[in-house]
Amino acid sequence: MPVPARLPSWAWVTGLTVGAIAAVTVLAVQADQAPRPAPAAAARPSAPAARAHPTPTAPATPAVPEDSGTGRRIVYSVGQKRVWLVDASDATRRSFTVWPGTVSPDPGTYTIGGRTESTTGSDGVEVEHIVYFAIQDGITVGFSNAVDGSSPPPAAAGAKTGGIRLHKADGAAVWAFATPGTEVRVVT
Repeated sequence: MPVPARLPSWAWVTGLTVGAIAAVTVLAVQADQAPRPAPAAAARPSAPAARAHPTPTAPATPAVPEDSGTGRRIVYSVGQKRVWLVDASDATRRSFTVWPGTVSPDPGTYTIGGRTESTTGSDGVEVEHIVYFAIQDGITVGFSNAVDGSSPPPAAAGAKTGGIRLHKADGAAVWAFATPGTEVRVVT
């Protein structure tokens, strides 16, 4: 009677790894679409205590533009040079300013079509977390951040760049949020 062939150990490890990645992906999608708890109301100090120790107030993040749709999406305002990451419940998860390239996408709805972990930008800067979503005037438009965290240099006269540069931490946040097929709403 022949002995059944055994699977090599690499096949088992590969199978278990693929299964684990699939399970984590499913859980991440479910967690992202779950309702978020409302923040607890903080106890307010009495008026004399508030005057004794004033607290600096951070500037308020601008609200997501009204004409930016609903549901889970990335909103990019060309005029405000700002991005919002909005979850399925229409809550802003993160908002930040950006450095746009010289070519801006027209207002409208786009989807994330591709992602590249790292490359050299059209301005010669090493960039990472590149998330592509539009083509405008033959130029690919997408979000990215410089590997060294720097702001982009001024574009050379007549240069056409479609990279919308982000701060390093914001680039990592967009990379995690912007899976292929994620909607991007561009507004003025």
